[in-house]
Amino acid sequence: MAAPTIEMYTTTWCGYCERARQLLRSKGAGFREISVEGQPEVRAEMIERSGRRTVPQIFIGTRHVGGSDELAELDQAGELDALLAGTDDKNLAI
Repeated sequence: MAAPTIEMYTTTWCGYCERARQLLRSKGAGFREISVEGQPEVRAEMIERSGRRTVPQIFIGTRHVGGSDELAELDQAGELDALLAGTDDKNLAI
């Protein structure tokens, strides 16, 4: 099974965004960053997709993971590796 697409809405100055970047990089996961800085239409898209106003907002395949804390919780629970590998049956590649 192919690894799912990872998308993360971010800003350059957000410490939580940097923590999420570091965790994903430590797992060898490639991801697409979508900057919301100075782009109200992109921020509106993020809010519509996630239901949240804060960054980061992380999507792995079709699954909205949430922010940095939720990503770390998935890792601590031992669920992140399967999600990143695309072997989590609740996750479909987009």
